[in-house]
Amino acid sequence: MILLDTNVLSELMRPEPEETVLDWVDQLNRETTYISTINQAEILQGVMLLPDGKRKQQLTKKAEQMFQLFEQRILPFDIRAAEIYAEVVVGRQQQGRPIYFQDAQIAAITIEYNCAIATRNVSDFKEIERLKVINPWQN
Repeated sequence: MILLDTNVLSELMRPEPEETVLDWVDQLNRETTYISTINQAEILQGVMLLPDGKRKQQLTKKAEQMFQLFEQRILPFDIRAAEIYAEVVVGRQQQGRPIYFQDAQIAAITIEYNCAIATRNVSDFKEIERLKVINPWQN
């Protein structure tokens, strides 16, 4: 199972996504490829912050289509994820490497469901126990 990070989803929404990422995503098994409610919230927030206009309308439509595509494969932040989240945040603090709230939530969901995370921001998830990180820009 693979969970796509927000930056992968954003790349796929671009007018001309990088070929490396497109090729990598195309070879994935759709049934074992997931997103999270946190990714969904980040995408929606980004789109809502845009000024009204054509670009906002296009990205709103792309986001809706993408969420429909993943409709049965959107993993939630639940009680178990909250427990793992606390472990992740404390672990990173003890390493002297704080982690952003959303990244810790995404990491927790990924660990809970025993997924690998696909992200360009490898350093955001580095040295988190039980978390496998894949960079689609380098594969």
